[in-house]
Amino acid sequence: MGIASSASGAWAFIKRRNRAGAHRARTSLPKIIQMTVSAILAYWIAEHLLGHDAPIFAATSGLLVLGFGTQTTVRRGLEVSIGCTLGVAIGDLLLTLFGSGLWQAALVLFVSLLLARFLDSGPIFTTQLGLQSVLVVLLPLGAAGPFSRSLDALIGSLCGLLILMSFPRDPRRTPMAELGKLLAELSGVLQECGRAVGSSDSTLAFHALIRARGTQKLMDSLPAALNIAREVATLAPAHRRHRTDLDRLKVAADKTDLAVRNSRVLARRLTTVITHGALTDRGVEAVSSLLMELAEAVDAFGYAVLETSESGYQRAVGRAKRELSECAARLDPKTLQVSGLQGEGMVLLLRPLVVDLLEATGARHDDAVATLPRL
Repeated sequence: MGIASSASGAWAFIKRRNRAGAHRARTSLPKIIQMTVSAILAYWIAEHLLGHDAPIFAATSGLLVLGFGTQTTVRRGLEVSIGCTLGVAIGDLLLTLFGSGLWQAALVLFVSLLLARFLDSGPIFTTQLGLQSVLVVLLPLGAAGPFSRSLDALIGSLCGLLILMSFPRDPRRTPMAELGKLLAELSGVLQECGRAVGSSDSTLAFHALIRARGTQKLMDSLPAALNIAREVATLAPAHRRHRTDLDRLKVAADKTDLAVRNSRVLARRLTTVITHGALTDRGVEAVSSLLMELAEAVDAFGYAVLETSESGYQRAVGRAKRELSECAARLDPKTLQVSGLQGEGMVLLLRPLVVDLLEATGARHDDAVATLPRL
């Protein structure tokens, strides 16, 4: 029984690993093709056009500039290419001055790493510069002379950068996905708040607060994702048309950030409101219903954010605006049959949250405020 169970578990683990590996290889196929083309093209140029014998540094530089990972951007490519080229050049220079050997390799590596840390704080730059420079000293010198390898590294770096700028991934994908996740979490927080009010359960409200606080990682990652996307859209001709979409995403991200922060304050207030029984039965029903409808409106906006076509976005965001405006029109304590300082204060906390969400959909501040009932 134990052996059969262990064998079944091992087989399930192998199947999971195989599925994950197949998915990883499939999604990485475009990058694999680009890296292969970059390395072979650089090698061919250095060997056949420049006449260099076994230009290994052309191929390695062309490969390293592209690399894997979500942060493969033009800036990262430039960082790696400078590190590769400068590392080879330093190695060539010190090899010319001191010759080859172990102590020379140690000297080259020490000087290269020291210089790398002086020039840039990035670990990628430091690693590539040190690696390339020490390889120059340890590998045999070709017939074309020492500084031919520096030229090979430059050719490889240029090939990689050319491919990176010619075939970048859609810069909108990462910030759209990150913002979509943040909106999904905000919708979940509002749903939990609605359930907490509906069941008069302050523990659920506290759970909503914990969930809202847990969104901080997503909130912190969005600005970096938008900066990288803006860089790609600026430098890559194929994606310059997306700059307007990225400007819109930037506004949506900033306003959603404010809405999430307001949701934390709301959830914290709800725990007190529920604990002290500050809402009447009718108030409980009205506020709970409003929070659930607001969560659905946030979901609708989340779907809009993920739309890549302009027409699809406009249709989806139009629906989100209508639903948010309908929620905003009910944000009056009297309409929600809420009275008392604590209950009214809770309703007032919802007003800036909805205004932030309306502005995230592209509404002007004055228009968003105008949807609120006058108090």
